[in-house]
Amino acid sequence: MMFTMSAAAVAVWLGTVVTILSRSHADRNVYPSAGVLFVHVLEREHFKGEFPPYPKSGDASSDPITFNTNLMGYPDRPGWLRYIQRTQRSDGVLYGSPTAEHVGKPSVIEITAYNRRTFETARHNLVVNIMATEEFPLPYQAEFYIRNMNVEEMLASEVLGDFLGAVKNVWQPERLNAINITSALDRGGRVPLPINDLKEGVYVMVGADVPFSSCLREVESPHNQLRCSQEMEPAISCDKKFRAHFHIDWCKISLVDINKVVPVYITRSEPGTGVLPEFGEYNPPSESLMGRNYFSDFLITLAVPSAVALVLFFILGYTMCCRREGVEKRNMQTPDIQLVHHGSIQKSTKELRSMSKNREISWPLSTLPVFNPVSGEVVPPIHPDNYETTSMPLMQTQTNLQNQITIPQQRPSGDSYVMSTFRRLEVNGIPEERKVAEALDL
Repeated sequence: MMFTMSAAAVAVWLGTVVTILSRSHADRNVYPSAGVLFVHVLEREHFKGEFPPYPKSGDASSDPITFNTNLMGYPDRPGWLRYIQRTQRSDGVLYGSPTAEHVGKPSVIEITAYNRRTFETARHNLVVNIMATEEFPLPYQAEFYIRNMNVEEMLASEVLGDFLGAVKNVWQPERLNAINITSALDRGGRVPLPINDLKEGVYVMVGADVPFSSCLREVESPHNQLRCSQEMEPAISCDKKFRAHFHIDWCKISLVDINKVVPVYITRSEPGTGVLPEFGEYNPPSESLMGRNYFSDFLITLAVPSAVALVLFFILGYTMCCRREGVEKRNMQTPDIQLVHHGSIQKSTKELRSMSKNREISWPLSTLPVFNPVSGEVVPPIHPDNYETTSMPLMQTQTNLQNQITIPQQRPSGDSYVMSTFRRLEVNGIPEERKVAEALDL
């Protein structure tokens, strides 16, 4: 069975192959059947006549036009109806397969065309009246996955007719029709890379009135199931009848006998009337509004945080200024040995700083006479009056100079004595002779 409403409606018959195709240009009614694929083409050429002509002659066909479709009064289409338009310069297509639950429920589809050059619109209405038939749906249904097709290519009447003809040649049914077409992207497939002319893939479900042929059931054999589990191509004898135009993935074929499918009944709660219960008369608020006092809001917003900040400021000031330990308390808590070490370091530091200011002052203790405990010899340093103090080494070879004193020293080899001379100096106010005497007492 096929319905034609105007001369523009196109019906495709391949023997007993049934599908419904229509090309609508104005407000019209269409009558698809439940369980049969419905395809409605939105031609750009027709809508171009409703837009102002292009200034340049011969370029009217270059206007980019897009379509928007929705159920009247709703933002989207019915659940069974899909829409696709690949580019702005290609025709749009409405397609889908209504079910028995949609029978007797007319749906008004609003079709809005947008001219992307002039930003003008044109709107048509499509009234879809779904009919119930005893012949559909057919009991035996097979779903094929075609890898080398996009959904808009498969919806073309010529391509769909060639595929149904190949299926009829393999299946040999008396009646055959296309039930549904679904893009692989709607089944969770990935968008192919734009290389090597890759396609998205499409699922095509067909129905027939006779059981599945032996060729279609070859995919259920254990050998082919094993090859599919290993991601290998199964050996199907009738694949060559499709291979010329359609690359079918036989591992994804689905064969369903609806006579053996156990129905599942879902209990649904009864919908309500959609009317809210009666709550009495609505009383709007009074027009005379009372003035609002913002003093409490001011206290909460500004005064309280300021008071907290002031308290914290006083606590911090008391901690920093009134809780200092002081030097005396620090010294009391410091061990005596540590204070002695610290005092000696400070004394040496002061002495070095005073020496750096005046190199002619008394010499430090490190320049006193050196006593050799092995030989018993005391070797005093010599500081002549005319020398460069900045480049002169701390200890140097001793020579006889003026202002020296002489002390006897015993030779290591005998009892005779020799006289050693030292320069008379004062170190920190103590005569050098005293330092020498202390060294001889050692």
